[in-house]
Amino acid sequence: MLLSIFIDVVKVIVVFAGFMIMIAYTTWFERRMVAFIQSRLGPNRVGPAGLLQPIADAFKLLFKEPFLPEKSNKVLFSLAPMIAFIPPILAVAVVPIGDTITIAGRKVELLISDLNIGILYVFALGSIGVYGLVLAGWSSNSKYSLLGGLRSSAQMISYEIGLGLSVVGLLMIAQTFSIAEIVRQQSGSVLNWYFFKQPVAFFLFFICAMAESNRLPFDLPEAESELVAGYHTEYPGMRFALFFLGEYAHMITVSMVTASLFFGGWSGPFLPPIVWFLIKVVAFLFIYVWVRGTLPRFRYDQLMRFGWLVIFPLTLVNILVTGLVMVL
Repeated sequence: MLLSIFIDVVKVIVVFAGFMIMIAYTTWFERRMVAFIQSRLGPNRVGPAGLLQPIADAFKLLFKEPFLPEKSNKVLFSLAPMIAFIPPILAVAVVPIGDTITIAGRKVELLISDLNIGILYVFALGSIGVYGLVLAGWSSNSKYSLLGGLRSSAQMISYEIGLGLSVVGLLMIAQTFSIAEIVRQQSGSVLNWYFFKQPVAFFLFFICAMAESNRLPFDLPEAESELVAGYHTEYPGMRFALFFLGEYAHMITVSMVTASLFFGGWSGPFLPPIVWFLIKVVAFLFIYVWVRGTLPRFRYDQLMRFGWLVIFPLTLVNILVTGLVMVL
């Protein structure tokens, strides 16, 4: 009993530490990649190739003066960044990062918890994150922040429906809500990947997930050219950093879930399973950065029209076709 608790605690600490390191260096990776796309240098002064830039940024934000807007709701203003930052980290608990290993004669699964409703758990936590953005926009007592909060709520509602429906076809085939079991079903051969069985579902899922992450071309809640910085306009120092880190945490979580649902997760030949998993996650993070560096932002009416008149009908068609194929 005590050994099981100790192993679980160690897994939580290792996963959390690794996740925080990934968040820090995803910021460096994005800045360097976008600089390359735009023919710039990017951060290259602090450490070799700028590798210590995330640490320098962390110190800078830690020592910035914290302040509260005079007419803001102090409690909600302080809670909102944590509500935005914590859910994507908790979602990682049900994503397997490798195969089962043996330590001192005891089998240890490389995930924190194999919930039989893992997909629902991830979607539920993804839904909670939007409350942080909405509360930040309302509690700041700023018109720009309020507009950003309203945009985020409408955008999340619109694309969460498509996000949930996009995986229904995959779940009909897999017959399980456990992410670990879905990964196991795809092991053995690349042809077992659900990407080949549900390609439409993959594209719909990833597009909706990008919108959920508030990333270009879906970053309307921030929209610097219109709303200064949207919902976090009034946030300084570490409170701003929590929103910033929460966005990157969401990106990494989406990449991990996408790799697990459609591309076999940790499965792959020759290399260790955890290495395959990291390769797939980094590939999806590269797509995030590539899209940011190449596509312009949607207009808000285009964003909503795309969600309701393109994504939503396609998810229903995909479910219908999947059901017909399974029956026939």
